[in-house]
Order: sequence, then structure tokens, then C-alpha cells
Amino acid sequence: MNLPNAWLQFALFLGALLLLTKPLGLFLERVLEPRGKTFLDPVVRPLERLTYRLCGIDPEREQSWLAYAFSVLAFSLVGLLFTYFILRFQDRLPLNPQNFPGLSAHLAFNTAASFTTNTNWQSYGGESTLSYFSQMVGLTIHNFTSAAVGIGIAAALVRGIARQSAATIGNFWADLVRVTYYVLVPLCLVFAVFLVSQGMIQNFAPYTAAQTVEGATQTIAQGPMASQVAIKMLGTNGGGFVNANAAHPYENPTPLANFLQMLAIFAIPSALTYTLGRMVKNQRHGWAVWSAMASLFIAGVLVCWWAEAAGNPIHQKLGIAAADGNLEGKEVRFGIFNSALFATITTDASCGAVNSMHDSFTPLGGLVPLFNIQTGEVIFGGVGAGLYGMLIFVVLAVFIAGLMVGRTPEYLGKKIQAYDVKLVMLVLIALSAATLGGTAWANASAWGQAGLNNAGPHGFSEILYAYSSAVGNNGSAFAGLTANPADSDPRYNTTLGFAMLIGRFLMIVPILALAGSLAGKKLVPASAGTFRVEGLTFVVLLIGTVILVGALTYLPALAMGPVVEHFLMGAGNLF
Repeated sequence: MNLPNAWLQFALFLGALLLLTKPLGLFLERVLEPRGKTFLDPVVRPLERLTYRLCGIDPEREQSWLAYAFSVLAFSLVGLLFTYFILRFQDRLPLNPQNFPGLSAHLAFNTAASFTTNTNWQSYGGESTLSYFSQMVGLTIHNFTSAAVGIGIAAALVRGIARQSAATIGNFWADLVRVTYYVLVPLCLVFAVFLVSQGMIQNFAPYTAAQTVEGATQTIAQGPMASQVAIKMLGTNGGGFVNANAAHPYENPTPLANFLQMLAIFAIPSALTYTLGRMVKNQRHGWAVWSAMASLFIAGVLVCWWAEAAGNPIHQKLGIAAADGNLEGKEVRFGIFNSALFATITTDASCGAVNSMHDSFTPLGGLVPLFNIQTGEVIFGGVGAGLYGMLIFVVLAVFIAGLMVGRTPEYLGKKIQAYDVKLVMLVLIALSAATLGGTAWANASAWGQAGLNNAGPHGFSEILYAYSSAVGNNGSAFAGLTANPADSDPRYNTTLGFAMLIGRFLMIVPILALAGSLAGKKLVPASAGTFRVEGLTFVVLLIGTVILVGALTYLPALAMGPVVEHFLMGAGNLF
């Protein structure tokens, strides 16, 4: 492995991310301001106004947190049902050159819930299951709307922090339209064209039948791939057009495409920290949040990279050099570093895209993406979801700081009271209960054990990863779990589908309630006892809060999975 080259790529990635953060953050602030002006206005504003007129939307009429939450839930429910029926009846719809049948009820529910919640968990192989119509109309539309919903909710929470004595937090419908038209669609148009230039396909042709050297027939998938991959990365969605996802040469054709796809995953979540600083008029606070996220990200990459580069000691005893590292499940064209970097990025964000199989990682290498998801994916996180998830930890950190100094906790001039802390705890408890409860149920059930491809602690990790990914709205998998078995047992698909809905909406509603609570508060002047939220002390406390809450909640489960597997591997046992 070329260490200088890997370090150079890592430095380039961090540098590019930092350079993007401010300009994109400024642009997002203008988009999220109701009367904000952008350079796209001459082209997009007429379309925006037409959309408002056709849909009967008054963008100037702001909503309370309850009305905003109701709009989110209603919109998401309609989208879920719309996609469910497309998937069930795709055999009767156009753009189905392979004549794929409709999906079973439980697989259609799982997939509709997955894309509605920005999870993009896939219990199916895309190129062998879904028509072009299902991919574009049923799924890709959700890639845009679920991402826009996440950004809108983040904006609503930040407005609640920034305003005082206010009864409203914005207009959901205006946020949805503006984010889609001004941010997601233009960025995806540019990115999709770039991906086509790298060799990614974009067509409506039937699949190609090719003759192999041995004389067998191989079916090569075709389809509108570049347009879906662009939004799957920029919207931190992750649903692959093909089953191999970003390990497939069509979905990830070149090293440059691989680099920019990783950068696209973090671009908007990173920029939103700058938007936070602008909207609350405290740019140092925005950079402090960015610094906490970046520190956790760097630590995760280094641990995962080290574990995969160290390799498997059992392999080394068989004569495989330690310098080769663990290449199982990885594309040789990307290598160990780019596989570890991609795995860390995609699980820091709520993006299920993968360019290697996490099931083949070493125990400690696999622990990193698993733990990333279990933090609530707040290490930059999904578009919008990462920011509002991290702000939950910010409120909790400020509360802890207040307890330590014996003063009423304050966050940017707002008193953090019992009601606010209860909402924060509701989010954390709901997510952990759904993750650990689903894992325990599947492990204790015959149907749960039947889906495993590995025994022992690794099999346990597969189930833990599946429910962590579903509740965390990530979508990646250890790839060793059969969630859609041949006998059509619906229980994995059904329970994972409900886990995704819990992870999305039992987080969103309390967060919007918190936004409403904070918006209604008056600002309190800073005093000598006010805890500053822009210095090194705050960054360290925030990082500690994220790690300790994750460790205290999930450490027993992690100990039964990847941790014990690591020690057993050292003793010569594999699973």
C-alpha cells in the first residue's frame, strides 16, 4: 500500500471539503431565507412562483411547529403510498424492458418506507428487480424530496434558535420547493453530466446480452444510472441502481468519480454548519460544530484504515504478508484506504452507498461504520439530518455544562428548560430502543436467525448493523444478511420498514417541537457564567457527549459483536 499517496488523498479530501463549506453554506442561507436572492433567480424564480400558484401555496404564510410537523408527515405519507403502488404494479407500467413483475407486499412496503425516510436500504438487487419507471419515478423522486425535507427541518430548527418570542419556524412547502429547485436539481444536473463524462451510463436501452470468453451469456444492465447516482450522493440517499452499488464499474467508473462521489456525500452537510453560524449570527459557533464533526470523522477514518491495513492475523499465519492488509470484499482499483475512507464517510452521513462490502471488514474495521451510525449519524450526517441531529447533542452538552457549574443552561441566549431536555431525551431513547429492541427480537427468533449467513458474534453484528442502519436511516448493510428470503418470510422486511419510519419521524417530531419551544423564548443577556459555544472547551464537551451517549447506549451490544469477534480472531477463530 502506498502510504504517501493515501495521506495525500486524505489531505486533498479534507482541503476540498473545507473549501466548499463557506460558499455552499452562504448559498444555502440565501435559499433558506424566504426572500433570499441567488444568482439562479432569473431562471428558477418563475418556476418557483408557478409551482406555488399551481399548488395553492402562500410562501409568505409561516407555520407553527405543529403545522410544520403535520405538513411533513402528510407529505411523507402520500409519498410512501405513491411509491408503494408503483412498486406493486410496475409490471403494468411503462419503461420495463426486462418485464420485471411487481414486488411482493412486504418488499414494496420496505422499499417505499426506505426511500421515503431517506434510508435507501435495499432488500433487493436493483438491476434484477426494478424497472426504469420504478427507479426514476418511484425512487429517484424520493431521493430529491426526502433530502429536501431533511434540509427544511434543519432550517426550521435553526430558525427556532435564531428567533425570539416567535410563534412560527418557517413554511414547510416553501422550504421544500426552494431547496429542490435552487440546490438539489442544479447540483445534480452538473454532477450527472460529469459522471457521464467519466463513463457512467445514462440510457433507456434494454439490457445487453454479451458472450463471455468461455461461451456463456452474460446480461449487462443498462438504464438511467447517472441521474440517480448524482442525487443518491448529493442527497445522502445511497440507493444503488445496481446491487453492487458504488463497487460496480458503471456506478463508480474512475478514481476521480470515486473521489467526487465521496466529496458529494459530505458537501451539503458540511456547508450547513456554516449556514448555522450565519443564521444565528455567530459564525464561530458554526465552525465549532464543524470542528467537532471533522474531529470525529478523522478519528473514524484512521481507526478503520489502521484495522484494514493491519489485516487478518490468521491470513498472515498462512503466509499472506501483513503489508497486503485485508483486501477481502474490496475493489482492487480502490484499495484499502479508499475503501476505509468511503465506508467511514457513507456511515458518518446517512448514505447507504458503498464501494466495498462492510461484511468483509475486520472486526474493528467493521465496528467503525457500525458505531458511526449509532451516534445518530451526526458526524456531518445526512443532508439536514446531520445538523439537526448534532444540535440535539449541542443542547444536551449545554445542559450538562449547566449542571456542572450550577446555573440554568443557556444556548445562544435561550434558557434550556426541562421541556427542552425531555424532547432531546425522547429522540435519543426512541432511536436506541428501536435499534436494540429490533436486534434483540431478531436474534431471539427463528426467522431472525434464518437470515444469517454467518454464525457467532459476526452473525450478531449483521443483525445489529441492519437495525442500526434502518433506525439511523443509513441504508448500508453488512451484506451478509438475507432480509428478503426466497420463502418470502415478511418479518425482516416488515420490522426493518417500521424501524426506518421510527428512526425518521420519532426524531423529526420532537425536533420540530424543540424548534417551536426555542423560537418562543426570549433572549437572555450573556453573563460571566454563560457557557460559550464556540471555543475549544465546547468542542471537546460536544465530542465527549456524542461518544459517551453512544458508548453507554450501545457498548454492551458492540461488546457481543465486533469487540468479542476481534479477540476471537486473535485466538484463531473465524465466523
